[in-house]
Amino acid sequence: MAGGGFSASGAGGKEFEAKITPIVIISCIMAATGGLMFGYDIGVSGGVTSMDPFLKKFFPTVYKRTKDQGLNSNYCKYDNQGLQLFTSSLYLAGLTATFFASYTTKRLGRRLTMLIAGCFFIVGVILNAAAQDLAMLIIGRILLGCGVGFANQAVPLFLSEIAPTRIRGGLNILFQLNVTIGILFANLVNYGTAKISGGWGWRLSLGIAGFPALLLTLGAIFVVDTPNSLIERGHLEEGKNVLRKIRGTDNIEPEFLELVEASRIAKEVKHPFRNLLQRRNRPQLIISVALQIFQQFTGINAIMFYAPVLFSTLGFGSSAALYSAVITGAVNVLSTVVSVYSVDKLGRRILLLEAGVQMLISQVVIAIILGIKVTDHSDNLSHGWGIFVVVMICTYVSAFAWSWGPLGWLIPSETFPLETRSAGQSVTVCVNLLFTFVMAQAFLSMLCHFKYGIFLFFSGWIFVMSLFVFFLLPETKNVPIEEMTDRVWKQHWLWKRYMVDDDDVDVVKKNGHANGFHPSAQL
Repeated sequence: MAGGGFSASGAGGKEFEAKITPIVIISCIMAATGGLMFGYDIGVSGGVTSMDPFLKKFFPTVYKRTKDQGLNSNYCKYDNQGLQLFTSSLYLAGLTATFFASYTTKRLGRRLTMLIAGCFFIVGVILNAAAQDLAMLIIGRILLGCGVGFANQAVPLFLSEIAPTRIRGGLNILFQLNVTIGILFANLVNYGTAKISGGWGWRLSLGIAGFPALLLTLGAIFVVDTPNSLIERGHLEEGKNVLRKIRGTDNIEPEFLELVEASRIAKEVKHPFRNLLQRRNRPQLIISVALQIFQQFTGINAIMFYAPVLFSTLGFGSSAALYSAVITGAVNVLSTVVSVYSVDKLGRRILLLEAGVQMLISQVVIAIILGIKVTDHSDNLSHGWGIFVVVMICTYVSAFAWSWGPLGWLIPSETFPLETRSAGQSVTVCVNLLFTFVMAQAFLSMLCHFKYGIFLFFSGWIFVMSLFVFFLLPETKNVPIEEMTDRVWKQHWLWKRYMVDDDDVDVVKKNGHANGFHPSAQL
């Protein structure tokens, strides 16, 4: 039974009939639990690394340093490569797994790839919760990273392909919403388990990750694969039946024929990764890669990974640090909901540009306060100033949560054509995980060396990325995926120059030489 109805624009100006059916909503919610697992992994690591029993067992040198009142710098208490490796190893493993996930997503389908991710998650959680030494702990994190690589490859594609066009943005952001819920859930769990006597609370924190892992695995078993994926793999009748179910109407022939044609064109591409480098695919590739790099250089993951550690460095007590992390996690969730409701109404660009201004101001204010109040050897943050810092961090987090967080995943997933979509998503996830790894591995050392200047470093990048959005990012709101080339890329002042085949460029160059013109004058 349909929950609502509307028309989704198809190719050539046709209208595809589509309804918001229960199967679409349920499938998207279950698939987006991959984000819940990803978010929990982000949030839980910062909490357990601020727990004394965890540090004492796995990182005794860091534990001694946090208790040493004569330490050279307040900013350097947690500066330890091994401790950072505990957090970052997950993302390095995810980076490697992404290449395998690209193959399974294309050959085995989006649903089975999500199932593989769930299995990796479950095994990784077991090893982490039962860890007896650092090696066991890191291996568990690596397996979790494999799950992240597979989930981040399949889930955004699944959501983009199963959702009707006009709510594609909102449903896709369910993935990011679940990431933020996972972070908040992890912060709440850490706040509770830190109070457990006996020193085993960190095991419970790591073990509870099994709950979202199980949700993702069960979800992958019961959801249907996308019509795009089924048709791409030759299951035409099954693809048509699924399309009929998810659209809630029998009038699916026009959309079905368009998907079949898109699949036919895609199959002509024998080397999708090589095809990504072709001239007509460069705008999508450049924007997708840039968005992932910029997303990490907002500084958000560094702050979310190490929120309790960061607040502890700034003079908050252990409980206050975890409590402050819970507050920022809650703001993160609520602000992502704002994006769900506004992304298909206001558009992608306006959210990114507004958030750039808000994040820039917040980071500069935080840097000024810390530069004045927190020195290497003393912490002069009063209760009032401490609250103000938390408010500024929440202001920053809220802006990210309705912009760069969800849109960094949404925009790449909806801009690549079908023939390069799986490969494009693989590159997107790969770049994101690479720079997530870099930030996770480097942040505590950067905090030690840059001190309060770390926030000025991130604010500089926010200024650069806002300029990028203003000049180079086209609007993709309410544009069917199959029409992106004609309605978006060919209309952009710069990217329209790339919307020709490499063979056409060669012909133009040849003709240009023949007529006495320089080739560049023709482009």
